[in-house]
This record gives sequence, structure tokens and C-alpha cells, in this order.
Amino acid sequence: MSALAAAFGGSLGRLVGGMSAPAESAEVAPPAATRPLTPASRWSEAELIDACLDGSRVAQKELYTRYAGRMLAVCSRYSQTTFEAEDVLQEGFVTVFSNLRLFRRECPLEFWIRRIMINAALRQHRRNAPMLAVTENEYPEVVADEELILSNYNFTELLKMVQDLAPRYRMVFNLFAIEGYGHKEIGEMLGISEGTSKSQYSRARAILKAKLERLDQHYNDTRFQ
Repeated sequence: MSALAAAFGGSLGRLVGGMSAPAESAEVAPPAATRPLTPASRWSEAELIDACLDGSRVAQKELYTRYAGRMLAVCSRYSQTTFEAEDVLQEGFVTVFSNLRLFRRECPLEFWIRRIMINAALRQHRRNAPMLAVTENEYPEVVADEELILSNYNFTELLKMVQDLAPRYRMVFNLFAIEGYGHKEIGEMLGISEGTSKSQYSRARAILKAKLERLDQHYNDTRFQ
């Protein structure tokens, strides 16, 4: 996270430092003096948002600190490297701070930020396309429609498997299996047909299933050595 901390102190810090609430707004944040004299880490979500809109650098830094770790995990699933994930995260937070006054508070702030991060990942995917796929000839084309049991595996191992998927498979797998979007929605988001989304998801599952089977075999081999 050191690179992200540096970014917050640099370009991102300058961006949020220049934020201010609109001169005339129905949701003008209360003056800082009216907010509770408690550490920013203990502010409620509403207090944190109001303070950010009021131009508080302390609040802006707290918002970043509060959500950056969870959002980096989201970005990592859509990215091939940590460096790429950090780029997506930084771009996402620039969007968050630029558009915070547009947040209508109809859902938890984390949900809103998460959607922004996903959109940032999709933009990066489109910028980088077309991208070379990993070699996949050794994997089956399809896999039976059965649940993939992931709870028995280490998060780092699973993340690496997802990151190693070809970009088109990685995006579809994350959007469908993790985020819960339908294939029609995914098709619209990625500019592909609904059928293509379905086939790419099936292919991604086949690759992951084969990788998990190999991992299981490795565990079994080492256990009895």
C-alpha cells in the first residue's frame, strides 16, 4: 500500500484538497464546529460524508483509509498484477472524491464505491484490449454445471488463479460469479453478446476447476511424502 499512500499525498491528495461543497445546495454540510469532537475513525458514515463535502482533509483521508483495503481486494480480482490493481484503485478514488456530492445515500457508501471501482476496472480493461490470453489448450472447453467449492482454498492461491485467467474470462467470471450481474448486463458492460458472456464464463469455470484439481493433487502428493 506504500505506492497508494504516496499517491494520496500527491496527485490524489491535491484533488481532494481542492474539494469544496457547492455554494448553493440542498445538502450543504454542517460547519465543522457542529460535528462531534470525536476521532474521524469513529465518525458515522453520514458524518464522514458531510465532513468530506465540507472540505475536511482529515475526513477525506479517513474515507480513503476506511475503504482502501477492501477496494484493493476488489481491484485485484480484476487485475493481473498488484501494480495494475493499485492503478485501478487510484483512478477509482479520484472518481469517488470528484463525484461524492452526487452520492444520493440510497445505499451504503461502500456499495457505491465498489461500483465505481468495478467501472474503473472495466475502463482499464477496454484501454488494454485486445490483450493476449494465457495458454489454455491444456484445459477442458467446458465443465459440468456444478458448484465450485472455494472455501477450502487459500485466498492468495485463489486470487492468483483468477488473475491468471485471460482478461476476457477474468472480467466475466468476476462480474457473474462474484458481483452477481446477469449475462445480459455483462454483455452490455463489456460490449459482447449475452451468449458470448455465457460461453466465456463456462470457459473460465473450466479453467479454474482444472487448476483446483491440480492443486488438490499437489496437496495429496505432498501429504503422503
